[in-house]
Amino acid sequence: MEPTIFAVVLLIIVIAVISKTIKIVPQQHAWIVERLGRYYATLSPGATLVVPFIDRIAYKHVLKEIPLEVPSQVCITRDNTQLQVDGVLYFQVTDPMKASYGSSNFVFAITQLSQTTLRSVIGKLELDKTFEERDFINHSIVSALDEAASNWGVKVLRYEIKDLTPPKEILHAMQQQITAEREKRALIAASEGRKQEQINIASGGREASIQKSEGERQAAINQAQGQAAAILAVAEANAQAIQKIAAAIQSTGGMEAVNLKVAEQYVNAFANLAKQGNTLIVPGNLADMSSMIASALTIVKQQKGATA
Repeated sequence: MEPTIFAVVLLIIVIAVISKTIKIVPQQHAWIVERLGRYYATLSPGATLVVPFIDRIAYKHVLKEIPLEVPSQVCITRDNTQLQVDGVLYFQVTDPMKASYGSSNFVFAITQLSQTTLRSVIGKLELDKTFEERDFINHSIVSALDEAASNWGVKVLRYEIKDLTPPKEILHAMQQQITAEREKRALIAASEGRKQEQINIASGGREASIQKSEGERQAAINQAQGQAAAILAVAEANAQAIQKIAAAIQSTGGMEAVNLKVAEQYVNAFANLAKQGNTLIVPGNLADMSSMIASALTIVKQQKGATA
């Protein structure tokens, strides 16, 4: 039994020694090895051999990006208004050795520094600006933390404000201000609409007047052109008639025909005058009338003889 017990004990010792000798570091992790109490090496991911009972794993660090919730705190703005502010900080261990020996607790140090920096930045801004300048606040905190955290082997990646909560009285006043601003915008929009409506109506009336005057002007032009064309046509017809009469007079027997026509119209005119009433109109110079009739009869006889 004793050899068996000894073998079991020896096996346990061997297993313990092997477990102390072989170390397997996970991916995105870094382990700090101390030899006889002093820093010896930083183990990277994978299997590594160490000296049992002489080397020890002093610190284990995660190299992934780590979110850290910063506790809520009260900050006072430049215009003496209290704000309840909380946020989230994102950091990453970049130097495992500095993270192990640069600070006794770098997580606590980062948290405290972020809070003090946040109070300092908020204190430089007025209440209204704190809601508008979130990016500025986040950038200021990251810049201040990154400079200090470099000595701790930590890289501060970003800081995000989760909530900015003013007191209830300030919230109520802000809501009233927003309501008044919206009502003001509504009134301005309504007045602008009425203004644009009046402008549109005036513009439409002006365009209608212009179109009406243009129509009247074109109608007058057309009428004038029509009247001018009619006068021109009458003048041309009269001119042609006169030309034809002149040509007829110049032809053979033309003058005699004219005299005959004039004599007929002369006689008919007196005849018509006599029919209008009981008064008989007689020419003052009957000799002229008789001579004209005689001339007319002579022309008629000549015309008949010529045709015979």
